[in-house]
Amino acid sequence: MNRKYFGTDGIRGRVGQYPITPEFVMKLGWAAGKVLSKMGTKKVLIGKDTRISGYMLESALEAGLSAAGIQAALLGPMPTPAIAYLTRTFRAEAGIVISASHNPYYDNGIKFFSADGTKLPDDVELAIEAMLDQPMDCVESELLGKASRVTDAAGRYIEFCKSTFPSEMHLDGLKIVLDCAHGATYHIAPAVFEELGAKVIRTGGEPNGLNINDGVGSTVPEALIAAVQEHQADLGIAFDGDGDRLAMVDHSGALLDGDQLLYIMAQDARRRNALGGGVVGTLMSNMALELALAEQDIQFVRANVGDRYVLEQLKHYGWKLGGENSGHIISLDHNSTGDGIVAALQVVRAMIDADASLHTLSQELTLFPQVLNNVRFVAGTNPLADAEVQRRVAAAEAELAGKGRVLLRKSGTEPLIRVMVEGADLAQVTRLAQHIADAVA
Repeated sequence: MNRKYFGTDGIRGRVGQYPITPEFVMKLGWAAGKVLSKMGTKKVLIGKDTRISGYMLESALEAGLSAAGIQAALLGPMPTPAIAYLTRTFRAEAGIVISASHNPYYDNGIKFFSADGTKLPDDVELAIEAMLDQPMDCVESELLGKASRVTDAAGRYIEFCKSTFPSEMHLDGLKIVLDCAHGATYHIAPAVFEELGAKVIRTGGEPNGLNINDGVGSTVPEALIAAVQEHQADLGIAFDGDGDRLAMVDHSGALLDGDQLLYIMAQDARRRNALGGGVVGTLMSNMALELALAEQDIQFVRANVGDRYVLEQLKHYGWKLGGENSGHIISLDHNSTGDGIVAALQVVRAMIDADASLHTLSQELTLFPQVLNNVRFVAGTNPLADAEVQRRVAAAEAELAGKGRVLLRKSGTEPLIRVMVEGADLAQVTRLAQHIADAVA
């Protein structure tokens, strides 16, 4: 369905440029309030990451919701998965997240969670879009929504995260580096791991409104790697700005991506008879993950890229575990959306269960080399339908003979074709990717 404002992950853009302006965001709050006011509690939670623009956008949303007669409960800086969790526990009508995830501080965005802590259904998003095209009004004064601050939001979520870790286990003796990206986990993740017994070394934990994701966090793992090596830590964990994805580093400084973490979690759950079905990855998941799971008789399904689509497949099959190689991992046993802190705890649990280091566990899956070429094309043309491109793709697939993959897809934001080839032989996949990219160009 065509949407005017909502993308696959809410509404996002540069602050001060439409639609991330105070005027639009106030009307968005009003439009969402008008739609949600028909559904029950008339209470909405608002949380944000640490960007300076969060103050402005929070106030704009609060004003719009109040004009529609909706009560706003302000959580302050909180990870995105915390807002999903608290929306459920407060029995709120919706949760609103003010965040642009791993983007720089000058970007921001608005996304919504439904009452059950998942993305809003399509029909609700479309109803909000339709309301945005209507003139804004205001309820009578006695019906205006009030705003309140939830002072114990951080403590509630810290206790929830700890509850996902076995009560008989502790982290005594583990030295862990935590990189919080100067983002929403800065006051949550250290408390979780310290209260479970770990010695925590903090980095990326001093947000000032402008430094979120700046040289730190899961998308810039060099800072984490350096800190792990400097402090001779057992492992390192980095989150992104809003805390829904992670990267991990073993004691040697080797970086593990989402596919490796997903495999470790799946293996541990299988050993405990707690996997509850198969595993969902995406079109970008490494083929080595698929083959390794097959060797363990674990089913594997690929979704389109994006956590929304991973969740759709998990619900379709009734499974619990899925994720992306970017480190966005969903464990429906614990939360309704991707949760970096909870996923990290499950990986650490696997280490304790196996009495093995993260380095040892990571050796159980050797990823295939994956080469990605981005090729610009003329807007309005369709290189994917070109006969020579299709011929080269078919030839590459025949040469890989089931021991690799070829994937071509259009970028959703630029006139680019992403040409990805993976297989066991780096030289081979590099050659095949370039051969196909030349035809696309």
